[in-house]
Amino acid sequence: MNAVTTPTTQQTTGDAGLPTRSGAVLQTFALGAQWPTIDPFLFVAHHRDAYPKGNESGGPEASLEGREIGSDFAGREGWNMYHGSTVPGFPQHPHRGFETVTYVRSGIIDHADSLGAAARFGRGDTQWMTAGSGVVHSEMFPLLDRDGDNPLELFQIWLNLPKADKMVDPYFTMLWSEDTPVVESVDADGRSARVTVIAGALAGAVPSAPPPDSWASNPDADVAIWHVTLDRDAVWEMPAPNDADVVRVVYVFDGSNLDIDGTTVAAGTGAFVTSARSLALRADGGPVEGLVLQGRPIGEPVARYGPFVMNDEAGIRQAFNDYRTTEFGGWPWPSNDPVHSTASGRFARHADGRMVHR
Repeated sequence: MNAVTTPTTQQTTGDAGLPTRSGAVLQTFALGAQWPTIDPFLFVAHHRDAYPKGNESGGPEASLEGREIGSDFAGREGWNMYHGSTVPGFPQHPHRGFETVTYVRSGIIDHADSLGAAARFGRGDTQWMTAGSGVVHSEMFPLLDRDGDNPLELFQIWLNLPKADKMVDPYFTMLWSEDTPVVESVDADGRSARVTVIAGALAGAVPSAPPPDSWASNPDADVAIWHVTLDRDAVWEMPAPNDADVVRVVYVFDGSNLDIDGTTVAAGTGAFVTSARSLALRADGGPVEGLVLQGRPIGEPVARYGPFVMNDEAGIRQAFNDYRTTEFGGWPWPSNDPVHSTASGRFARHADGRMVHR
């Protein structure tokens, strides 16, 4: 997903430059279209679209008049076409030097890439893709229900790669919802705390492995991605990471306030929190949902220009030159925005031809 719509070059070290506090919550910031984060993560995009019923092409059964087709991010009527012209989504675009982790809460995504791989996934599934030396892919959002609404909600997390791994072979894996563990606790009053464990073992729950060359595959990196859902007044004790050098961010993206060890963080707010100890998270005033990211910083310079993330401007220039020359293997699909058969269920066809159906 090419979430950077206006490419800019930037050098970052992971310091968000935000006001510092004492105690459990170190910094806070408002959540916008793209959420800031800290090394080893690059940013988080949260897409939530209230799509209407679909038509025979998988697009919306609604007029597209007044939308900026090709770059529709205005949120008219509660949904976007993004870069799609018939079906919403992101037609073919390149990546190099980092990873995308796409966690889908509702709706469907059709994936296709320059390696010939394809997938349809959603409704709790996660796709983890290492772009490495370079891949071109598309992510389209077919509206398969022609009789009712097609809500979509997903998070796409950009996770950096260290310099030594920026040119590894591209790779993707599916973390299917059926295989994604959920850690749940219920207190004496019936209040539930549920944590969906996408990455990073938690309370004995071990999720499916990330790609082999991922920063998350390094045990010392202590990478975790947890989706936390709390009933009103429910409490979850978030354990301390393996080392205080690991960084942590909590995004309170829906519901009421979240109390983090005595500090109130309102919905629509992100918080960098201490890694020195475990933290008590309590839903304050109503149910609340949050996303937790943690990991050991890579600690290298970052140069980012649109869909490429390298260590310096020379690496960015080389990425553009290589893409112009090789197209990262070319595009084997008949259109820039392929959508799979409406009869297809959830599946993944890997570059080596291996098929998985769900």
